[in-house]
Amino acid sequence: MQIAAMRQVPPQADIAIGLAKIGTYLRTQQWRQADGTALTPTQLQILAYLAARGPTRVTAIALEIGVTQPTASDAVTALVRKGHLERQADPTDARATALHLTTKGQQAARAAAVWPDALLGAIGALAPDEQSAFARGLTKMIRSLQERGEIPVQRMCATCRFFRPNAHDDAKRPHHCAFVDAAFGDAALRLDCGDHEPADPNEQGAVWRRFASADG
Repeated sequence: MQIAAMRQVPPQADIAIGLAKIGTYLRTQQWRQADGTALTPTQLQILAYLAARGPTRVTAIALEIGVTQPTASDAVTALVRKGHLERQADPTDARATALHLTTKGQQAARAAAVWPDALLGAIGALAPDEQSAFARGLTKMIRSLQERGEIPVQRMCATCRFFRPNAHDDAKRPHHCAFVDAAFGDAALRLDCGDHEPADPNEQGAVWRRFASADG
């Protein structure tokens, strides 16, 4: 009976469990990283986000890191008080303010952007073809979550106007980035690229179909 019940568990559940375990590890590391900095993991996330994306409003921050606006506002207020952030007029809207990192905030953001060595080592333990498959799978999962409205649109290759999927015959480097004019493979797919520019919404479907066509 127990064996039969185990066999009825869909394979998606095991993958979800695995992702949850990695998420638990990352949250534990975030709290450890926060110890001694007088900052919470949420505050560190905000600093890292601003370092990667540049000045922005609190509403965008709340959406990106997946917290409510009141939670983001409280964290921002604390960061301003501690000297990590400052509010400046938003050049795109005189009625709004944008959050900017101070020198102190930039230093904390650089420390927060360092991934745990254990995690990088675990990824490095994967064979090159496993890393390629993993990156491709994550890209597809993130896009699915975006389409469902569960997460905001990410700055990844699959949604970028410079992405040319399966543009080359080279099986190891089939894709092309028009921004740097270079071919690359699945292992180099970016999930958060600072040079990302959104693709035309009318063309995204066709681009994705070209990318997914390699799956057969």
